[in-house]
Amino acid sequence: MAKNRKDKAVEKKEGIGFFEKYLTIWVVLCIGIGILIGRFWPAFPQTMEKLEYAQISIPVAILIWFMIYPMMVEIDFSSILTAGKKPKGLAITLITNWLIKPFTMYFFAWFFIRVVFQNFIPAELGQQYVAGAILLGAAPCTAMVFVWSYLTDGDPTYTLVQVSVNDLILLVAYAPIVGFLLGLSDIIVPWDTIFLSVVLYIVIPLAAGYLSRRYIIKNKGIEWFENSFLPKLSDLTVIGLLLTLILLFSFQGDVILNNPFHIVLIAIPLIIQTYFIFAIAYGAGKLLNVKHSVAAPAGMIGASNFFELAVATAIALFGLQSGAALATVVGVLVEVPVMLSLVSFANKTRDYFPVTDEEKDYAVQ
Repeated sequence: MAKNRKDKAVEKKEGIGFFEKYLTIWVVLCIGIGILIGRFWPAFPQTMEKLEYAQISIPVAILIWFMIYPMMVEIDFSSILTAGKKPKGLAITLITNWLIKPFTMYFFAWFFIRVVFQNFIPAELGQQYVAGAILLGAAPCTAMVFVWSYLTDGDPTYTLVQVSVNDLILLVAYAPIVGFLLGLSDIIVPWDTIFLSVVLYIVIPLAAGYLSRRYIIKNKGIEWFENSFLPKLSDLTVIGLLLTLILLFSFQGDVILNNPFHIVLIAIPLIIQTYFIFAIAYGAGKLLNVKHSVAAPAGMIGASNFFELAVATAIALFGLQSGAALATVVGVLVEVPVMLSLVSFANKTRDYFPVTDEEKDYAVQ
């Protein structure tokens, strides 16, 4: 079995090597294509915007489903309970996401936008930019983290556990944290958007992964599943990511082109926040002697944001053309390139983390 897993890992790496090698270039190209589509073919995003429910874009949801299905289908569900018995990884992600991240996001956004850049950004607009940053910081990543975990060879079962626990907390903690940081006594949070997001980004692909894995293994066997079926899914995650970027940025093409300088200013605190939170979570994983396949996803969950929810909430609270909505879109703009740099860093520092017995087996094969 160790040999089969090793072969699977090698085939997986080789299968997505072309995309991984030039992924940053593809990301930049797809962002540019999306902006140009929004600028010169406005009928496309206008049509796509109509395909939504509870302020969630159905086309985006489908593409995200394609991104995370390869991760879900790899999960051995019998081992979920075992993963939940490893408290260090869960402690890292929970402390980082709920006791640190929302407040450091607020601090960095307020300090740079309202203090350092106050001569370049009008006060009222600056308040909206900070509000958008708060909406990003209060929502840990739910869907895209499966992509980052996949690219760092993260433990798929444990990643699911981490995300699931964060989702449960998100349902009860998002509104109070946002309300507190915005300084509001009451805040309208689109609960149907939150619940539908969980269903679309977690429940549906999880069920599809479980059912298809069970059916294939039953009819074809575990070796065919690991050595023939999984390699065919290798490119699906990255292709889904690139198509999602084209679609997302086609929605905001004009807004981005009309506010280039403000976008740069907004991006600065968001980038600093991303690296800062990753350093805390990933560093904690190293200090606590957590294995790399758990520490890397824990860092990725904290560093990235549930931008689908943040964008939807910003539009619901402040409007489509608001500064808050723009700030959440900038979060998407900077997140992918920055997260790719963190994926690269995590992969290069893999040897600094404990080596499992299975990985030792790989080394001697």
